[in-house]
Amino acid sequence: MILAAGADLGGSSGEGTGETCLVLLYPAGPDIGRKTPLTERQYVVGREATSDIPVLRNLVSRQHARLSADDAGSWSLEDLDSTNGTFVNEERITVRTLVDGDLVRFGDAIYKFLSGSNIESAYHEEIYRLTILDGLTGIHNKRYFREFLEREMAVAVRYGHPLTIVMIDVDHFKAVNDSKGHLAGDAVLKDLANRIKGRVRREDLFARCGGEEFVCVLPSTGLRGGVVFAEALRGLIAGRPAEFGTEVIPFTISLGVATMEIDQQVDAETLVTWADEALYAAKHAGRNCVAPSLDALSPE
Repeated sequence: MILAAGADLGGSSGEGTGETCLVLLYPAGPDIGRKTPLTERQYVVGREATSDIPVLRNLVSRQHARLSADDAGSWSLEDLDSTNGTFVNEERITVRTLVDGDLVRFGDAIYKFLSGSNIESAYHEEIYRLTILDGLTGIHNKRYFREFLEREMAVAVRYGHPLTIVMIDVDHFKAVNDSKGHLAGDAVLKDLANRIKGRVRREDLFARCGGEEFVCVLPSTGLRGGVVFAEALRGLIAGRPAEFGTEVIPFTISLGVATMEIDQQVDAETLVTWADEALYAAKHAGRNCVAPSLDALSPE
């Protein structure tokens, strides 16, 4: 993705950074975290390369939206009859006054609007968040999951506790993207994340591993407890469809559960492999089900 000419990558304060900017959060790529200072009074956002802020995404209209500042320095966002809509904090808008911290979406491109006297500090905090959080769903990302898992496995071995991971995959997700479009697919992923993150304990981790695959890490939880937890998540998702505009999208998940028991010492890669194999078994069994790994029950 290419942003406005002169866009700042977060250099030293005072180099054209201004007091207001947009920070790219999603999709992932070489430009993630790119900062676009808003120093003029008006900007047109669109897919055209000649736009004031070009966003080269297929789901962005040629002239998608307009950002405008009034005499008091307050910024408003106006949709320009775009095909896929302009959203502020996931609410489709026609015109909206922006406030510091708003999440702005043009088609499938998500930005954070930052404004105020401490913009540099807010920007660098956002960059740190991007290293550990998934831009689409707001939950932890694969990098953080790997670090968390390694750390918690070491703690489990030291104190003689079990540890369980639950791999989660959206069933027939490609069919949702193909039939409803990628924005609908994104809506399904965000809906799933919002439902599940309210069910995990403070000491647990819920993360997106990429695509339509998610994972939960459950410290001090054995295989039986992990299966009960996974079955609760399966029912939570199957219980109601996701909504995308006027569309109602039923979807289900398959889950694989793997445990490092008290008398086992395996590495993180092995435990993830066990969970992936269990997830594959759940898919093979017909989807919308939970499959436990048997490796923890019969260690080599």
